[in-house]
Amino acid sequence: MGSPTGAQRQFPSGAAYAEALQHTQLCFQHPELKGARPELTKLGLPRAISGAFASVFSLTSATSGQRYAVKCFTRHVPDQERRYQAVSSRLAKLDSAELSQPWKLGFEYLPDAIRVGKDLYPVLKMEWIEAVTLSSWLDDNHADPFAVDRLADRFEALTRDLSAHEIAHGDLQHGNLLVASDDTFRLVDYDGMYVPALAGLGGTERGHRNYQSPMRGNDDFGAALDRFSAWVIFLSLKAIAADPALWSRLHEPSGEFLLLTEGDFKNPAGSTGLHTLLTHPDRTVSGLADQVRSLASQPLDLLPPLAQAVPKQRTSATTTTSASYVPAAAPSSGGLPSWMPGHLPSTPAQPPAAPATTSPGGFHARTTLDVVVAVLWPLAVATMILMVVAGLPKAVFGPGVPLVFAAVTTALARSRRAERGQSRAALATLTNQLAQVEDPVKAAAKLRKDRAKFDAAEADRNAAYPRAQDKLTAQYHAALKEAETRKVRKQRDMDKKIDGLSEDLRKALAKALADKQSAYVRDQLGRRLIAQSPPHGIGPTLAARLAAHGVRTAADFTGYRSVQSSPYNSTGAVLVLPGGRVINLHGIGEAKAIALDVWRKAVVASATARQPTTISPAERQPIEQGIVRRRAQLTDQRKAVETEADASRAQARKRLEEGQERLARENTAAGDRACQQRQEFSRRTVALQQNNALHATLTAALETTRIEQRGLSYARYVRFLYVGR
Repeated sequence: MGSPTGAQRQFPSGAAYAEALQHTQLCFQHPELKGARPELTKLGLPRAISGAFASVFSLTSATSGQRYAVKCFTRHVPDQERRYQAVSSRLAKLDSAELSQPWKLGFEYLPDAIRVGKDLYPVLKMEWIEAVTLSSWLDDNHADPFAVDRLADRFEALTRDLSAHEIAHGDLQHGNLLVASDDTFRLVDYDGMYVPALAGLGGTERGHRNYQSPMRGNDDFGAALDRFSAWVIFLSLKAIAADPALWSRLHEPSGEFLLLTEGDFKNPAGSTGLHTLLTHPDRTVSGLADQVRSLASQPLDLLPPLAQAVPKQRTSATTTTSASYVPAAAPSSGGLPSWMPGHLPSTPAQPPAAPATTSPGGFHARTTLDVVVAVLWPLAVATMILMVVAGLPKAVFGPGVPLVFAAVTTALARSRRAERGQSRAALATLTNQLAQVEDPVKAAAKLRKDRAKFDAAEADRNAAYPRAQDKLTAQYHAALKEAETRKVRKQRDMDKKIDGLSEDLRKALAKALADKQSAYVRDQLGRRLIAQSPPHGIGPTLAARLAAHGVRTAADFTGYRSVQSSPYNSTGAVLVLPGGRVINLHGIGEAKAIALDVWRKAVVASATARQPTTISPAERQPIEQGIVRRRAQLTDQRKAVETEADASRAQARKRLEEGQERLARENTAAGDRACQQRQEFSRRTVALQQNNALHATLTAALETTRIEQRGLSYARYVRFLYVGR
């Protein structure tokens, strides 16, 4: 006997499956599973590995001795059998020899395979593999950078295999990536796998939250599902290969993540872990971290596949990789980052050379004028001595005049020296050039200020983007809630009206019967003539008088009303007609009015006793048809409410997607501008370094020129005249 099917089907719990698996001879019909031995806990119960949708048990076949992993489902998955058949068919077509490693596992979907209670449920019989999860492998091997880097390459090769065959696993994470003894991957848990044959169906899960893009939604299902999680895992492996200490620093023991979590992707600006990777000195780590930060804010179908973005040839973990990993981090003031050379526009390697200065050593190569000046000094001294000896009057021709003449002549000769002119020209040129060079301290301060302003703006932008996304999502959910509330309110009103149709039918039938009975009574009253069967005391004269006033039958009046006659101070009566009008007839006093009323009531009672108690099918049919039409109208209106709600939800979804696309475009454009700005900061950093070098060169040249100029002093010139240097 099969179990019930349908979207509302309830599946057993993991504990219920474990109880059934204590008797595999009874719960299974499949020959490989019937009588299989389950792996037991210390309490002797079948050991279960439980997840969100299923519990997995290890069973060893009693017939073949082969070990299997049997997945027992605990929740309904839409089109489950169709999905597994499509995945199985696609994987079966893959040539294992063309794959980078034996990552695919054989499995068989068995409908109605296990009996739990009275019902049968499907299971997935999978090949058992001896392997450990990726996080467990890293616990044991993270200190070996070469092994981790090799594993990163194999993971990248695995993503190449999937991408080449348009397959997406749907939940790439540490628990579904098993590492075998030969350090190759085995991919498990194909519940949410996408293959081309499933195009058009919705997803069954959103994947592990610590590996998925914040942009992934419930409706995402296609070949791009794995792109973000692939980048996250590849970044983690490459980071650990470059710096094994990151495993202990960023990973928590038994944590459901490698290095980064969901919060790091949703709020990059406030993420300590992401900041650690972005500022890591290794170029590969910082570059990949910047890539992941950028991808977290982009729609899934716009993300680049890891297999296309990562070069096929890479160096080892201890060397710098290709420019694919160039980060957007700003250079420090202490020099260019290691990744910057080769990514900046061509600039002079050395600052411009300072103008040539005079050669060290003062004056060179005495001229004729220098020789004349050299001879002049002894002559001036001799002349002064002779003048003193001759006793010439000082007032007329002082003895110091020859020395003054020699000193002035020497000063003039010194000023004519080429070294002096060259020194002055060089000093003026250097001073002018130095004045045109920007002050290094001010330039560095301005660069730091501009960079700080840019970083603050980027932090605000990075923080504003998820807030804008959250606002869009909140608006979307508010619109969904409003549409649902409006739908429920209208449907509740419709349901109330539909539920009230039975009462409406009852009332309509009762009214129809009452109308029929009233018409019958009125007809009987109209048939009883007063003249033919007059009440007591009403003779022909009074009957004729009544007929003259329109009262011929019991239907022509409804009763009487007592009135007081003032002239005679007596009580009279008036007859009340059906319209409420009253008539006062001569000869009809209170007694006769009472007799007429009694007579009429007797006629009414007689007619009422004989009135019909049911309505005929012909009379009933139009009433029931009216209710049926009303029910159909209300049912159509109720469906229209659902259609209206679907349209409102679709419009809300469209607004969300359009808003997300707009935000993504704006964020991408802002990211491009930020990248250009970072490049501009890099160029300014290079220019600042060249400016510093030129400033230092000019300053040194200016100081050297000043020192050389001091070497061309008057005393040095006099010494040069006689010594030659």
